[in-house]
Amino acid sequence: MIDCKDVTKRFTLHNQGGAVIEVLSGATLQVAPGECVALTGASGAGKSTLMRMIHGNYLAEAGRIAVGGVQVSGADPRTVLRLRRDTLGYVSQFLRVVPRVPALDVVAEPLLAVGWAPDAARDRAAALLTRLNVPAALWDLGPSTFSGGEQQRVNIARGFAHDYPALLLDEPTASLDATNRGVVLALIEEAKARGAAILGIFHDVEARAAVCDREVDVGAFRPVAA
Repeated sequence: MIDCKDVTKRFTLHNQGGAVIEVLSGATLQVAPGECVALTGASGAGKSTLMRMIHGNYLAEAGRIAVGGVQVSGADPRTVLRLRRDTLGYVSQFLRVVPRVPALDVVAEPLLAVGWAPDAARDRAAALLTRLNVPAALWDLGPSTFSGGEQQRVNIARGFAHDYPALLLDEPTASLDATNRGVVLALIEEAKARGAAILGIFHDVEARAAVCDREVDVGAFRPVAA
C-alpha cells in the first residue's frame, strides 16, 4: 500500500551560499495493508522528511513513492489532493485549521469531502470527539483557541474520521494522558484490523511496542560522508 524505493532528498540552503544538505539517500520501505510500521532513528535522521515526501509536501530528488498504486513522486497537485482526500490520511503533531471553524466541522470535513451526508458526518465527528474526551461544550468553538492537548485530540479525531486505506501518524500519543493515549492506541488497532497500512513516528516506546509490527531505522538511509 505504501511503497518507497531508493528515495533521495536534499535541501539547498539559499541563504547560506547555496549549501546542499543531503538528508536521505536510497530510502526503501513498504507497508502492507493491516500493518503498522514505526520509523525510528535519532533526531534529524529524516523521519519527518520521509513522511512529508510520502504525503506530497516535499519533492524527492530521486526514487519512487507510491501509495495505493498512485505515484506520489512527480504527481501533479490534483492527483496529490485526490490521494489525500480518498486514500492517505495524515495526523501531524500540529492542528492547522481555519480560525473560527467549529471543532465539530473540522473533524467532519474529511467525511464531507468524500460524499457523506452532513448529519452523518457530524454524528461520526461527535462520536470521535466524545471518545477522545473533548468536552461537548467545545465542539461549536474554533479549536485554534483550545489547549495543546485538546487540539491534538481534535487532530486525531479528524485523522481517523474517514477510513483511509493508508495513514501517516506523527507522534500521535505525544503529551496525552494515559486515558486518551489508550484511546489512540485502540483507534490504531481498529484501523489495522480493517486493513489500513500505517506508517508512524512514535517516540513513546511503549506505544510503539503496543501497536507496531516492525521498525525501520531511517538512520540506515543517511548519506555516507565523502
